[in-house]
Amino acid sequence: MVKKEDVLIVGAGPCGLSAAIELQNIGYNPLIIERGNIVHSLFKYPTHQQFFSSSDKLAIGGIPFYSTERKPKRNEALVYYREVVKEKDLRIKAFEEVLTVRTERSGEFIVETKRKTGEQLTYLAKHIVIATGYYDSPNFMNIPGENLPHVYHYFHEAHTFFNQKVVVIGGKNSAVDAALELEKAGAEVTVVYRGEDYSQSIKPWILPEFDGLVKKNVIKMHFNTLVCEILPNKVVVEKNGEREHVDADFVFAMTGYHPDHSFIEGMGVKIDRNSGRPTFDKQTMETNIENIYIAGVIAAGNNANEIFIENGREHGKLIAHSIGSK
Repeated sequence: MVKKEDVLIVGAGPCGLSAAIELQNIGYNPLIIERGNIVHSLFKYPTHQQFFSSSDKLAIGGIPFYSTERKPKRNEALVYYREVVKEKDLRIKAFEEVLTVRTERSGEFIVETKRKTGEQLTYLAKHIVIATGYYDSPNFMNIPGENLPHVYHYFHEAHTFFNQKVVVIGGKNSAVDAALELEKAGAEVTVVYRGEDYSQSIKPWILPEFDGLVKKNVIKMHFNTLVCEILPNKVVVEKNGEREHVDADFVFAMTGYHPDHSFIEGMGVKIDRNSGRPTFDKQTMETNIENIYIAGVIAAGNNANEIFIENGREHGKLIAHSIGSK
């Protein structure tokens, strides 16, 4: 049985939710399909993650986001977005993955999905909004040993690594956040970064604490250092033309993330090979495929630091205005 929808949104992150609310405001009742649950990317953040943005810039749908601090933490955001979904009564199919989207001769779209039970469903939609984010696709270093079981591309909680030697690869916010939490939990932390100095993107309120621990040699920091190979209990690095072995019971490769281009390319959306940016109209967020729109960080291509919740949430208004005007 084919289920018909006016608007189908792929991804229940803050930008997808925001787009749904803006569409609700002009009379639509969009269906959101999410392969995890709502704001799944935020759920995967470290337990004690604090946002760079203030709570008012994370708010969507005109619903205030009240926080105990000016810059809220992960758990507060999870509560907030759950309450938004309930208050706005958004239609969400959680734990259902979109497999393919193909265009019919009529200009409508056939959307094939799969639920966690294995059941496959088919939808016919007039408009598609892709708000899939990028956090599910880590940037791999493509080095030997990167797929060993003690190597992680996500950091969630530090307790497991008490009294363990941990190497953190990377030098931006995710790496610094992980290193600080690991040190607090009693891990012996070494950070390896290919840059010459601290990244300018590091949150200014955490850099002094991190740098202080580095200066005290509590956290060992290696700049201008490349990772060559990961072994079961060591990391092979190259610094100043010489190779060294760093002891490592566990490794966190915090090397960033990127959007999954293959998904939207399969719909016919054109991708710029240099920037990774999809082809779209900045005034409407409509791609080169009529009635397929994008929202959120996926519009930034490879530069994930260009679009955040605070500006990606505005995409929904552009999309709603475009669809409504048709």
